[in-house]
Amino acid sequence: MEGLSVVVALVILVIITIGMGVRIVPQGSKHIVQRLGKYHSTLNPGMNVIIPYVDQVPYKITTKDIVLDIPSQEVITEDNATIIANAVAYINIVSPEKAVYGVEDYEIAIQNLVQTALRSIVGEMSLDSALSSRDLIKAKLKEAISDDIADWGINLKTVEIQDINPSVTMQKAMEEQAAAERQRRATVTRAEGEKQAAILEADGRLEASKRDAKAQVVLADASREAIERVTQAIGDKEMPVMYLLGERYINALEELSTSANAKNILLPADLPNAVKGLLNR
Repeated sequence: MEGLSVVVALVILVIITIGMGVRIVPQGSKHIVQRLGKYHSTLNPGMNVIIPYVDQVPYKITTKDIVLDIPSQEVITEDNATIIANAVAYINIVSPEKAVYGVEDYEIAIQNLVQTALRSIVGEMSLDSALSSRDLIKAKLKEAISDDIADWGINLKTVEIQDINPSVTMQKAMEEQAAAERQRRATVTRAEGEKQAAILEADGRLEASKRDAKAQVVLADASREAIERVTQAIGDKEMPVMYLLGERYINALEELSTSANAKNILLPADLPNAVKGLLNR
Protein backbone atom coordinates (compact mmCIF):
# COMPACT_ATOMS: atom_id res chain seq x y z
CA MET A 1 0.00 0.00 0.00
CA GLU A 2 2.82 2.31 0.86
CA GLY A 3 4.49 1.56 -2.48
CA LEU A 4 1.30 2.45 -4.35
CA SER A 5 1.14 5.82 -2.62
CA VAL A 6 4.69 6.59 -3.66
CA VAL A 7 3.87 5.71 -7.26
CA VAL A 8 0.78 7.92 -7.24
CA ALA A 9 2.80 10.79 -5.79
CA LEU A 10 5.45 10.33 -8.44
CA VAL A 11 2.83 10.31 -11.19
CA ILE A 12 1.29 13.50 -9.86
CA LEU A 13 4.72 15.08 -9.61
CA VAL A 14 5.47 14.09 -13.21
CA ILE A 15 2.16 15.54 -14.40
CA ILE A 16 2.79 18.81 -12.54
CA THR A 17 6.30 18.97 -13.92
CA ILE A 18 5.13 18.40 -17.47
CA GLY A 19 2.44 21.05 -16.97
CA MET A 20 5.03 23.51 -15.74
CA GLY A 21 7.32 22.75 -18.66
CA VAL A 22 4.78 23.12 -21.41
CA ARG A 23 3.60 26.69 -22.10
CA ILE A 24 0.80 27.52 -24.52
CA VAL A 25 1.06 31.14 -25.63
CA PRO A 26 -2.13 32.53 -27.26
CA GLN A 27 -2.06 34.47 -30.48
CA GLY A 28 -1.46 38.15 -29.87
CA SER A 29 0.71 37.55 -26.80
CA LYS A 30 4.31 36.89 -25.89
CA HIS A 31 5.69 35.54 -22.62
CA ILE A 32 8.93 36.53 -20.98
CA VAL A 33 10.99 33.66 -19.54
CA GLN A 34 13.39 34.22 -16.70
CA ARG A 35 15.90 31.54 -15.76
CA LEU A 36 17.00 31.79 -12.17
CA GLY A 37 15.82 35.39 -12.01
CA LYS A 38 17.51 36.50 -15.25
CA TYR A 39 15.95 37.13 -18.63
CA HIS A 40 16.33 34.03 -20.77
CA SER A 41 13.95 34.13 -23.74
CA THR A 42 10.65 35.30 -25.16
CA LEU A 43 7.98 32.75 -25.96
CA ASN A 44 6.05 33.26 -29.19
CA PRO A 45 2.41 32.23 -29.77
CA GLY A 46 1.91 28.45 -29.81
CA MET A 47 3.27 25.59 -27.67
CA ASN A 48 6.62 26.17 -26.00
CA VAL A 49 8.75 24.10 -23.62
CA ILE A 50 10.65 25.52 -20.68
CA ILE A 51 12.61 23.91 -17.87
CA PRO A 52 10.32 23.39 -14.88
CA TYR A 53 11.40 24.85 -11.55
CA VAL A 54 14.27 26.68 -13.26
CA ASP A 55 12.46 28.82 -15.77
CA GLN A 56 9.64 31.21 -14.82
CA VAL A 57 7.20 33.33 -16.81
CA PRO A 58 6.79 36.55 -14.81
CA TYR A 59 5.47 38.70 -17.69
CA LYS A 60 2.78 38.10 -20.26
CA ILE A 61 2.76 40.85 -22.85
CA THR A 62 0.13 41.57 -25.47
CA THR A 63 1.32 42.40 -28.97
CA LYS A 64 -2.02 43.89 -29.96
CA ASP A 65 -2.45 47.63 -30.29
CA ILE A 66 -2.89 49.33 -26.93
CA VAL A 67 -5.00 52.42 -26.47
CA LEU A 68 -3.67 54.83 -23.87
CA ASP A 69 -5.86 57.64 -22.63
CA ILE A 70 -3.85 60.73 -21.84
CA PRO A 71 -5.66 62.59 -19.01
CA SER A 72 -6.81 66.17 -19.44
CA GLN A 73 -4.44 68.84 -18.27
CA GLU A 74 -4.17 72.61 -18.21
CA VAL A 75 -1.76 74.00 -20.78
CA ILE A 76 -0.52 77.60 -20.98
CA THR A 77 -0.15 79.03 -24.48
CA GLU A 78 2.46 81.51 -25.64
CA ASP A 79 0.06 84.42 -25.05
CA ASN A 80 -0.68 83.24 -21.46
CA ALA A 81 -4.08 81.71 -22.21
CA THR A 82 -5.11 78.57 -20.35
CA ILE A 83 -6.58 75.70 -22.33
CA ILE A 84 -7.63 72.18 -21.43
CA ALA A 85 -6.20 69.42 -23.62
CA ASN A 86 -6.18 65.65 -23.61
CA ALA A 87 -5.16 63.00 -26.09
CA VAL A 88 -5.17 59.32 -26.89
CA ALA A 89 -2.14 57.32 -28.01
CA TYR A 90 -2.11 54.04 -29.96
CA ILE A 91 0.95 51.90 -29.29
CA ASN A 92 2.08 48.33 -29.79
CA ILE A 93 4.93 46.42 -28.20
CA VAL A 94 7.49 45.15 -30.68
CA SER A 95 10.12 44.07 -28.16
CA PRO A 96 8.51 42.72 -24.95
CA GLU A 97 11.79 42.25 -23.09
CA LYS A 98 12.68 45.94 -23.57
CA ALA A 99 9.19 47.00 -22.51
CA VAL A 100 9.33 45.12 -19.20
CA TYR A 101 12.99 45.66 -18.38
CA GLY A 102 13.54 49.09 -19.90
CA VAL A 103 11.05 51.04 -17.81
CA GLU A 104 9.18 50.44 -14.58
CA ASP A 105 5.69 51.06 -16.03
CA TYR A 106 5.64 51.84 -19.73
CA GLU A 107 2.00 53.00 -19.76
CA ILE A 108 2.53 55.64 -17.07
CA ALA A 109 5.83 56.60 -18.66
CA ILE A 110 4.21 57.16 -22.07
CA GLN A 111 1.35 59.15 -20.53
CA ASN A 112 3.85 61.43 -18.81
CA LEU A 113 5.87 61.82 -22.00
CA VAL A 114 2.79 62.80 -24.02
CA GLN A 115 1.61 65.27 -21.39
CA THR A 116 5.03 66.87 -21.12
CA ALA A 117 5.45 67.12 -24.89
CA LEU A 118 1.92 68.52 -25.27
CA ARG A 119 2.61 71.29 -22.74
CA SER A 120 5.87 72.13 -24.51
CA ILE A 121 4.34 72.24 -28.00
CA VAL A 122 1.26 74.25 -27.06
CA GLY A 123 3.40 76.57 -24.96
CA GLU A 124 5.10 77.75 -28.14
CA MET A 125 1.80 78.52 -29.88
CA SER A 126 -0.73 81.31 -29.54
CA LEU A 127 -4.25 80.55 -28.34
CA ASP A 128 -5.76 80.87 -31.82
CA SER A 129 -3.06 78.67 -33.36
CA ALA A 130 -3.44 76.03 -30.67
CA LEU A 131 -7.21 75.84 -31.15
CA SER A 132 -6.95 75.52 -34.93
CA SER A 133 -3.84 73.36 -35.39
CA ARG A 134 -4.69 69.89 -34.17
CA ASP A 135 -2.91 68.19 -37.05
CA LEU A 136 0.25 70.21 -36.41
CA ILE A 137 0.20 69.40 -32.69
CA LYS A 138 -0.39 65.74 -33.47
CA ALA A 139 2.57 65.61 -35.85
CA LYS A 140 4.88 67.33 -33.36
CA LEU A 141 3.72 65.03 -30.55
CA LYS A 142 4.49 61.93 -32.57
CA GLU A 143 7.87 63.29 -33.57
CA ALA A 144 8.69 64.24 -29.98
CA ILE A 145 8.00 60.90 -28.27
CA SER A 146 8.50 58.25 -30.96
CA ASP A 147 12.27 57.98 -30.44
CA ASP A 148 11.97 57.91 -26.66
CA ILE A 149 9.53 55.02 -26.47
CA ALA A 150 11.35 53.15 -29.25
CA ASP A 151 14.12 52.56 -26.72
CA TRP A 152 11.55 50.65 -24.66
CA GLY A 153 10.65 48.41 -27.60
CA ILE A 154 7.35 50.21 -28.13
CA ASN A 155 6.08 51.64 -31.39
CA LEU A 156 3.84 54.72 -31.39
CA LYS A 157 1.35 54.15 -34.18
CA THR A 158 -0.43 57.46 -33.77
CA VAL A 159 -1.51 60.01 -31.23
CA GLU A 160 -4.70 62.02 -31.51
CA ILE A 161 -5.79 65.20 -29.77
CA GLN A 162 -9.22 64.43 -28.34
CA ASP A 163 -10.17 67.79 -26.86
CA ILE A 164 -8.44 71.12 -26.83
CA ASN A 165 -10.64 73.86 -25.45
CA PRO A 166 -10.19 77.11 -23.56
CA SER A 167 -10.62 76.87 -19.81
CA VAL A 168 -13.90 78.00 -18.26
CA THR A 169 -12.37 81.37 -17.37
CA MET A 170 -11.02 81.80 -20.89
CA GLN A 171 -14.34 80.80 -22.44
CA LYS A 172 -16.11 83.47 -20.38
CA ALA A 173 -13.52 86.07 -21.37
CA MET A 174 -13.76 85.09 -25.05
CA GLU A 175 -17.55 85.27 -24.93
CA GLU A 176 -17.38 88.75 -23.38
CA GLN A 177 -14.83 89.81 -26.00
CA ALA A 178 -17.01 88.48 -28.81
CA ALA A 179 -20.08 90.23 -27.39
CA ALA A 180 -18.15 93.51 -27.14
CA GLU A 181 -16.92 93.13 -30.70
CA ARG A 182 -20.45 92.46 -31.96
CA GLN A 183 -21.70 95.54 -30.04
CA ARG A 184 -18.93 97.66 -31.57
CA ARG A 185 -19.79 96.47 -35.08
CA ALA A 186 -23.48 97.17 -34.46
CA THR A 187 -22.67 100.70 -33.27
CA VAL A 188 -20.45 101.34 -36.31
CA THR A 189 -23.10 99.97 -38.65
CA ARG A 190 -25.82 102.09 -37.04
CA ALA A 191 -23.67 105.24 -37.20
CA GLU A 192 -22.78 104.51 -40.81
CA GLY A 193 -26.47 104.09 -41.63
CA GLU A 194 -27.37 107.38 -39.94
CA LYS A 195 -24.53 109.11 -41.81
CA GLN A 196 -25.69 107.79 -45.15
CA ALA A 197 -29.29 108.77 -44.35
CA ALA A 198 -28.21 112.34 -43.48
CA ILE A 199 -26.16 112.56 -46.68
CA LEU A 200 -29.05 111.31 -48.78
CA GLU A 201 -31.45 113.72 -47.07
CA ALA A 202 -29.08 116.67 -47.72
CA ASP A 203 -28.63 115.55 -51.33
CA GLY A 204 -32.40 115.45 -51.66
CA ARG A 205 -32.77 118.98 -50.30
CA LEU A 206 -29.99 120.22 -52.60
CA GLU A 207 -31.56 118.59 -55.63
CA ALA A 208 -34.98 119.96 -54.69
CA SER A 209 -33.54 123.48 -54.29
CA LYS A 210 -31.87 123.24 -57.69
CA ARG A 211 -35.11 122.15 -59.29
CA ASP A 212 -37.08 124.91 -57.48
CA ALA A 213 -34.57 127.48 -58.76
CA LYS A 214 -34.88 126.13 -62.30
CA ALA A 215 -38.67 126.19 -61.99
CA GLN A 216 -38.61 129.82 -60.88
CA VAL A 217 -36.38 130.68 -63.82
CA VAL A 218 -38.75 128.90 -66.15
CA LEU A 219 -41.74 130.74 -64.65
CA ALA A 220 -39.92 134.06 -64.90
CA ASP A 221 -39.07 133.37 -68.54
CA ALA A 222 -42.67 132.42 -69.19
CA SER A 223 -43.90 135.62 -67.53
CA ARG A 224 -41.41 137.73 -69.48
CA GLU A 225 -42.42 136.09 -72.75
CA ALA A 226 -46.10 136.55 -71.91
CA ILE A 227 -45.57 140.24 -71.14
CA GLU A 228 -43.63 140.71 -74.34
CA ARG A 229 -46.35 139.04 -76.40
CA VAL A 230 -49.16 141.03 -74.77
CA THR A 231 -47.15 144.25 -75.17
CA GLN A 232 -46.64 143.49 -78.83
CA ALA A 233 -50.35 142.72 -79.21
CA ILE A 234 -51.80 145.83 -77.54
CA GLY A 235 -48.91 148.22 -77.95
CA ASP A 236 -48.96 149.29 -74.29
CA LYS A 237 -46.10 148.73 -71.83
CA GLU A 238 -48.08 149.11 -68.62
CA MET A 239 -51.21 147.13 -69.24
CA PRO A 240 -49.60 143.74 -69.76
CA VAL A 241 -47.89 143.98 -66.40
CA MET A 242 -51.12 144.98 -64.70
CA TYR A 243 -52.93 142.20 -66.52
CA LEU A 244 -50.56 139.46 -65.44
CA LEU A 245 -50.24 140.78 -61.91
CA GLY A 246 -54.00 141.09 -61.63
CA GLU A 247 -54.41 137.53 -62.89
CA ARG A 248 -52.04 136.18 -60.28
CA TYR A 249 -53.71 138.32 -57.63
CA ILE A 250 -57.08 136.83 -58.43
CA ASN A 251 -55.68 133.29 -58.53
CA ALA A 252 -54.14 133.82 -55.11
CA LEU A 253 -57.47 135.03 -53.73
CA GLU A 254 -59.20 131.98 -55.21
CA GLU A 255 -56.75 129.62 -53.58
CA LEU A 256 -57.16 131.47 -50.31
CA SER A 257 -60.97 131.19 -50.52
CA THR A 258 -60.81 127.41 -51.02
CA SER A 259 -58.54 126.79 -48.07
CA ALA A 260 -59.93 125.09 -44.95
CA ASN A 261 -59.31 128.13 -42.75
CA ALA A 262 -60.97 130.64 -45.07
CA LYS A 263 -64.29 132.01 -43.86
CA ASN A 264 -64.90 135.30 -45.67
CA ILE A 265 -62.95 136.66 -48.65
CA LEU A 266 -63.37 140.28 -49.63
CA LEU A 267 -62.40 141.28 -53.15
CA PRO A 268 -61.49 144.90 -53.89
CA ALA A 269 -64.20 146.70 -55.77
CA ASP A 270 -61.76 148.46 -58.07
CA LEU A 271 -59.40 145.70 -59.04
CA PRO A 272 -57.32 147.73 -61.56
CA ASN A 273 -56.64 150.41 -58.96
CA ALA A 274 -55.85 147.74 -56.42
CA VAL A 275 -53.31 146.28 -58.77
CA LYS A 276 -51.91 149.69 -59.49
CA GLY A 277 -51.62 150.15 -55.77
CA LEU A 278 -49.49 147.05 -55.64
CA LEU A 279 -47.27 148.68 -58.27
CA ASN A 280 -47.30 151.97 -56.34
CA ARG A 281 -48.86 153.76 -59.22
